[in-house]
Amino acid sequence: MDLAEIFRVMCRRWYVLVPGLLLTAGLTVGAWLLVPVSYESQSTVAMLNSRKGAEADGNPFLSMEPSLTGMADSLARNVNSDVSAAELKSQGLTEKYEAKIADNAQGPLLWLTVTGEDPDAVLQGNKTLMAFTAQRLKDLQADQKVSPDSMIRITTIVPPQDPEAKLKSKVQYLVMAAGLGIVLSLVATFFAEARSRGRSPRKHRQDPDTERTEPAPEPVPTPAPAPAAAGPGRPADLAGHLTDGLLTGTDAQDTPDPHAAPERDRSDGDREQQPDQPTVQLPVLPAAERRPTKRPPSWVK
Repeated sequence: MDLAEIFRVMCRRWYVLVPGLLLTAGLTVGAWLLVPVSYESQSTVAMLNSRKGAEADGNPFLSMEPSLTGMADSLARNVNSDVSAAELKSQGLTEKYEAKIADNAQGPLLWLTVTGEDPDAVLQGNKTLMAFTAQRLKDLQADQKVSPDSMIRITTIVPPQDPEAKLKSKVQYLVMAAGLGIVLSLVATFFAEARSRGRSPRKHRQDPDTERTEPAPEPVPTPAPAPAAAGPGRPADLAGHLTDGLLTGTDAQDTPDPHAAPERDRSDGDREQQPDQPTVQLPVLPAAERRPTKRPPSWVK
């Protein structure tokens, strides 16, 4: 099936395709209105060396040791745990959040991301997450009885950003709804075309096998005329036989008709070819005045 045939089928079954496309448009608009917009706010924090470790040069950013990256990874895993999620929920953070090491980071940097449908709640949740992360870092070191001068510090690199609308997921839902509606509309269109072709009766068309095997109609015989009354010179039994119409074509041909024109003799080569058709031989009853005086037929005794 080429494109032209597909276009013709779509034009013939427009009453199936058009409602399907309208339903698809309605489904797409409904998905746009019902699927909420997602907002995201992100902030960045960095691990700093302790005060005692930064005394040599007095600048903590010049003494970022590789061990700080390991501490940043450990802190992110702790913040993402179920225990931390329950504590954050009790503090009012009900939106989805995530803490991870920043992509392509050259140091111990953490991304704190909060996602939700309410932009104000998302922004407030990011601030809550930053405060919780700093407190969790202190608690982890306090559990190991680390002195305050030797504790790793945390600082804000990027404060919580204003929430941005993330339309990627919404657009994905719209594309899925539109694609599904178009596919179902085309499937329904071609299904209707297939059923219509299967149901269409083949009128004005006969089966050739039936035409070959159908017998020819039998000819209706013409009723014979009523026999005339038997004359005084003809036996009664001969009149009865003639009345029943039992004279064969041979006996009828043996009885000459004096008023009939003589048949022209034809040679075998001049005889016309007669079509092979069924013939009906009817009894011939000559009129009473035309009967010559002759002997009765051989079957009369």
